[in-house]
Amino acid sequence: MPVKKNKPANNEVPESKKDADLNPEKERSDAQLMTTNQGVKVNDDQNSLKSGDRGSTLMEDFIFREKMTHFDHERIPERVVHARGSAAHGYFKLYESQAALTKAKFLTDTSVETPVFVRFSTVAGSRGSTDLARDVRGFAVKFYTDEGNFDLVGNNMPVFFIQDAMKFPDLVHAVKPEPHHEMPQAASAHDTFWDFISLMPESTHMIMWLMSDRAIPRSYRMMEGFGVHTFRLINEEGVAHFVKFHWKPVLGVHSVAWDEAQNISGKDPDYHRRDLWEAIESGAYPEWELGIQVVPEEDEHKYEFDLLDPTKIIPEELVPVQRIGKLTLNRNPDNFFAETEQVAFHVGNIVPGIDFTNDPLMQGRLFSYTDTQLIRLGGPNFHEIPINRPVVPIHNNQRDGHMRQQINVGRTSYNPNSIGSGCPFQAGKMQGGFTSYAERIDAHKIRARSQSFRDHFSQAKLFYNSQSDPEKDHMVDAFSFELGKVEIKEIRERMLGILSLVDMGLANRVARNLGLHVPAPERPINKGVPADAGDEQEPILDVKSSVEVSSALSMANTVKNSIKTRKIAFLVDEGVNDDSVVLLQDALLDQGAVVELIAPRLGTITGKNNTIIPVNKSLLTAASVFYDAVYVPGGASSVGSLAKDHQAIHFLNEAFKHCKTIAADTDALPVLEATNFAKKLPVPPTTDIKAVEEGLIIHNDMGVLGIQFIAAVSKHRFWDREPERRVPA
Repeated sequence: MPVKKNKPANNEVPESKKDADLNPEKERSDAQLMTTNQGVKVNDDQNSLKSGDRGSTLMEDFIFREKMTHFDHERIPERVVHARGSAAHGYFKLYESQAALTKAKFLTDTSVETPVFVRFSTVAGSRGSTDLARDVRGFAVKFYTDEGNFDLVGNNMPVFFIQDAMKFPDLVHAVKPEPHHEMPQAASAHDTFWDFISLMPESTHMIMWLMSDRAIPRSYRMMEGFGVHTFRLINEEGVAHFVKFHWKPVLGVHSVAWDEAQNISGKDPDYHRRDLWEAIESGAYPEWELGIQVVPEEDEHKYEFDLLDPTKIIPEELVPVQRIGKLTLNRNPDNFFAETEQVAFHVGNIVPGIDFTNDPLMQGRLFSYTDTQLIRLGGPNFHEIPINRPVVPIHNNQRDGHMRQQINVGRTSYNPNSIGSGCPFQAGKMQGGFTSYAERIDAHKIRARSQSFRDHFSQAKLFYNSQSDPEKDHMVDAFSFELGKVEIKEIRERMLGILSLVDMGLANRVARNLGLHVPAPERPINKGVPADAGDEQEPILDVKSSVEVSSALSMANTVKNSIKTRKIAFLVDEGVNDDSVVLLQDALLDQGAVVELIAPRLGTITGKNNTIIPVNKSLLTAASVFYDAVYVPGGASSVGSLAKDHQAIHFLNEAFKHCKTIAADTDALPVLEATNFAKKLPVPPTTDIKAVEEGLIIHNDMGVLGIQFIAAVSKHRFWDREPERRVPA
């Protein structure tokens, strides 16, 4: 049979295809127009299809579903994002019934301890990356309630990069390693990420959080969690309130220094995982209080920001956070893969009394999570994996599928039926079944965003203005480091233009470090707007926050009254003053701290009173970045040895550089005098005020030294020491 001219013979490439491959400019007009996988040209790739500009996302949006489905199935079996995680079991206990706000039983019955499973994670890196990357941290809580599972799937930052889930694949593609060489791993300091951010002004608020100290937490136990989205709480009478969920760590919110984070990544990339595991194993159970910000339905449009915009917070000065219960983690997983890896969270897992809003990011996640679990966990029965199984029985007509575990009996798998006596019955309102909030919808189908979503800078300014001076310095360093890694000059300049809309002083400081001048922001600012949208979707630049400074946004204002679980290093060697070691160690342990004795070698050492002292770590494997403070006890032989040991001196120099508390017996002063910060040492004995304010303590009275040391360590860091942080260590 002759070959038709309009078809290639065998596997021959059509001439038109050859021409296009050899000369892509030839078909540039078509190649540059976005299409679906079926070749349908797309007019708007920035907004999902909604019922009105503030309405819910519609299932008929085939463009969004195709884009998100392909994104969700790009990688197997590792999670596309949040791949590197750590988790633990625990329970949630309510302080006071919230029946006035919700009919959710776990939020109304104070006698119940609701089991939970909590997974923390980084976002951008793979499973094999480091815990200490500058990144958002996932904070996902699965409540096994008596009404079914409720998943509060959030982050350690209260806002997000984008307003509409349609942009989520683009965001992750931009931050992931660049596709031509798969670098860099678990890092946002590269061209594609900042190219995207500089073109999407809605990301500005989130990028301020990412460049702050919040992006490098001291531990999972010392970071906040947020539900990010605005949810609804609905009571028995059907009255609804808007709500934002918060997790407030009992130990306060603390970070590590960026230089310290880089060192930890090389020395122990499992630092956060190990910290969580060891704290639980030792009985120092991590705790957070659940807080809620509640806004009545009638106040939906009361504020200068839109409650449904996921790039906005509700400042606590406008709506205080009510602490309503406590989360405690008290058991590590028995098997990492079976539990931590196979747990499946879903923002759509809710219970009666909690409901969604029309937040366009939330609406997209309602589709994405199920789709992701289907490919990652092998099929539709992932809810039967033990870690995902609710504590209440499951009765429905779903059958079969890959890896089915439940053995269903009877002939019926449909409803209504008479053969199976009508079972399972629909619960209905009287039996506490789930009922969606009856929200009135009267709108046109449209691809657009509400005009109330156009303010991208007022809360970015609020966040920056709320930071302490050291925190602002760290943000300048972070922007300078990240943009300094960007190779394309135009991207750096474009981002400086965006920063100038937040704070000109910030932009000028970063520009100086990059050897550039701050340009005027490019016009149009928002490159994510379809060409025919005109100025209608451009940012509004003159919106001012009704709150000028929010104390809750600065880590300088966090809890600083405890040294529980803080790790203290004692530098010791043969002939150490064993009385000093025992006295201070007991005082610290009484306050809940963790003490480790570090010597030039492992094994044991003998104190000056012939006490045999076990050594926890050697200077070969220990490093100051793993500890919150350092103490050098006396003892002539020990002091003489450590003063000549370069690793011991480096340990102290590094601790000083990272602004940590350092203490020593008066007769251990020669060790401190061998450091780079010797000129900064106080004249012993230190006074109470000087010791606590500067974090340098030298005393010959162990009772006084202990009191000063504990007070200083509870302050966490001494950022006023920042210039000295840059001395060689």
